[in-house]
Amino acid sequence: MSATLDSRKLAETLQIPLLESVGRQYPVDLRYCEGTDLYALPSAISSVIGDALAGGDGDILAFLPGQGEIKKTEKILRTRYPDLAILPLYGQLPFGRQQAVLLPHPEGKRKIVLATAIAETSLTIEGIRTVVDGGFMRSSRYNPNSGLNRLETLPVTQDTATQRAGRAGRLGPGSCYRLWTRATQDKLLPFREPEILQTDLASLVLELHKWGISDHRELDWITPPPQGHWEEAVSTLEHLGALDSGKITPHGKAIHAFPCHPRIAHLLVFSQELKLAGLATDLAAVLEEKDPLPPDKGLDINLRIEGLRRFRQSNGKKQEFRKIEKAAQSFRQLIGIEPVNGPVDPYQTGLLLAQAFPERIAFAKPGNPGLFQLANGKMARMERRDELSRESWLAIAQVNERDRTGKIFLASPLSPTDLRPMVKVRPKIYWDSQEEAVQAVEEWKIGQILLQKKPIHSPDPEAIWQALLEALCQSGEKWLPFDETVVQWQNRILSLRAWNPDAGWPDVRTDLLLARIETWLGPYLHGLRTASDLKKLRLLEILQQSLSYSQQSEADKRAPERIQLPSGSWVRIRYFSSGEPPVLAARLQELFGWKRTPRINGGSVPLLLHLLSPGYKPVQVTQDLENFWNHTYHEVKKELKRRYPKHLWPENPWEAEAITGVPRRK
Repeated sequence: MSATLDSRKLAETLQIPLLESVGRQYPVDLRYCEGTDLYALPSAISSVIGDALAGGDGDILAFLPGQGEIKKTEKILRTRYPDLAILPLYGQLPFGRQQAVLLPHPEGKRKIVLATAIAETSLTIEGIRTVVDGGFMRSSRYNPNSGLNRLETLPVTQDTATQRAGRAGRLGPGSCYRLWTRATQDKLLPFREPEILQTDLASLVLELHKWGISDHRELDWITPPPQGHWEEAVSTLEHLGALDSGKITPHGKAIHAFPCHPRIAHLLVFSQELKLAGLATDLAAVLEEKDPLPPDKGLDINLRIEGLRRFRQSNGKKQEFRKIEKAAQSFRQLIGIEPVNGPVDPYQTGLLLAQAFPERIAFAKPGNPGLFQLANGKMARMERRDELSRESWLAIAQVNERDRTGKIFLASPLSPTDLRPMVKVRPKIYWDSQEEAVQAVEEWKIGQILLQKKPIHSPDPEAIWQALLEALCQSGEKWLPFDETVVQWQNRILSLRAWNPDAGWPDVRTDLLLARIETWLGPYLHGLRTASDLKKLRLLEILQQSLSYSQQSEADKRAPERIQLPSGSWVRIRYFSSGEPPVLAARLQELFGWKRTPRINGGSVPLLLHLLSPGYKPVQVTQDLENFWNHTYHEVKKELKRRYPKHLWPENPWEAEAITGVPRRK
C-alpha cells in the first residue's frame, strides 16, 4: 500500500513474517552536497541545478518545500537559463498547467521541473533523469488546542529522501543530488511521523462510536491516537450533536451515512431542514476538493460555487470544476435532489458554514481591516484588498495557524441576524486588573466573541468572594499590603523554621501563602470588592492569627522583633528568609557596657552587629563584640573622635554609660 511504510514495525506488532518484493529498479547515483538553510534554499538549489545540467542530459526534477520557494527559484533559473523550460508543479497550479508538466516539451526543450511533495509518488514525469532534493518538506499539522492546521517546514526523512531519489530511476539509470552531507543523511529520521499523530480525528472517532467503541484504549493500535486529539474530536462531535454521553446520537448516525468529514455531513443534514440542500451539496463539494481558483481571485467561497454552477450550465468547459461537480453529484444522489444553478445568496452560504465550523465564526476587529477574531478566541487575517475584508462577520471555511494569527483561505459573509440562536448569555464575575475591582456583568457571546456586557446590579456575594480568592491566588502580592513589617514577620518565621527544622514552624513564603490563601485570609474577604478594600486589610495581624497562640508567644521569645540596647533604645532586628544571621544596626555610643554579642533563638543564634558612627555610617560588622572592644575599638576611636569631637569616646567602653546622643555639659 505504501513505498515508505515502516513494514518491519508493522510485522513485529502483528507478529507475522515480512516478505519483500523490490521489483525492477534502475540504479541511481547519489551525490551529496553542502547543507543549506531554508532562507538560502532557492539560491543554493539553483546552483546545484546548474551542476546537474552540466553533469548529464535529460530533464531535471527539483524538490522544494512549497510554492514560495518554487517561485523564488523559478525567478533565478529563468534569468540564468532563458532557453530552458522552467516548469513549476504544486497543488494550487491549474489542472492544465499540471498536465503539461508531465509530458515532453512540445518544442523539445530541456525541462527543469520545480515541484513540491506532489511529485514524490502520484505523478510520472516523462524524461526525468536527474533529481535535485532540497532536503525540506512541508507538512500540515493539526493543533487540537486551536482547532487549526499549522504548516511546518521540516527536514526530509530517510524514507522520503529514498522515494524522491527513486524518481530519477523510473525510466532508466539516473542521478540524485542531495543538498545535505552524507553525515547528515545518517542523522535523518528513518520514517515520516504517522498521520494519526498530526490530523483531525473527528471522522475516526465517529466511526468508532458507530461500532460502539467510546474509548480508543479498547483497541490495539500500531500507533495510538494522541489523547488531546481524541478529546478535541469528541468535543467537536458533541458540539455538532453527533455524540451524547459517550454514545452516538440519531443525528450522529445520520451524519455517519455521508462519506465525508462529520462537519460537512452535519452541514448537509442541517441544510435539509432549511431547504438549502442544493446550495449545501455545492458547498460541500467545494470544501471537499482542491480550490479551483487561484488566490488572486479572492477568498469568497461563493465565487467557487458560482463557478461550479456556470460549469454545469456550460456542459463542463472549465476542467478545474470537473472533480468538484462529480463530488456534488454524489452528494445530490445521497440526498435525492436535482442540481440548483440559480444565483447564490452569500449569507445562506455563511449560515451553512457557521453550522459546520461554529468555532470559525469571525468578527472584524475595529480599526484593523482584514483582521478577525474567531469564536474559538484565535485571530485570523486576510489581505486588506480582498472584498471580504470589509465584512463585519464571516464564516471561515479554511484557515491556517501562522505566527499566532491564522491566515484565511476561504470564507463567506455572514448575517448577524442568523447568529441569534448561537448567542449565549452568561453571568461573569471576575477580577478586573485595570479597574482594580471585582466586576459582575452579564456577557452576550458567540464562543469567545464578546457582543455586549451589562452590569449585574445584585451579584452573588459568594461569587464575588470566589473571584477575589482566584485573583489573589494569581497575583496577591500585587494587591495585598505586603509591606516591610509583613516581610520581616515572614522572615522571622522562616528563620525559626530554618534554625529549628523539627519544631513545626510553617512555611510562610509568599507564593505558598497565596497558594493556600483561602485557609488564612478567606474569612476576612467577605464584603470586599476593590483593591482599595484589600489594601486596608491588617495583613500582619491576620498572618499572626494564622499561628497558634503558643507559636505566637514562642516567635516573640525566640525571634523578637526588637531588642533593647544598653542606652534604653529599642531597635528592630532585620531578619532574612534564608535563616542567615539577623542584623542589628546601632550606633557605638548606645552599646557601651554590652560585653558580649546578644543571641536569640534560645541563645543559639548570635546577631550580626552593624556598628555605626554617630552619623549612622558603618564602622564595623562583627559577631564578636568582646573582641571589638578589646582591639578594634581603640583603632577606630581616633578617627571617630576627630570627626565627632562632641560625642563621648571613653577609654574604657566596658564601664562607660551608653547614651543616645551628645553628652550634656556639667
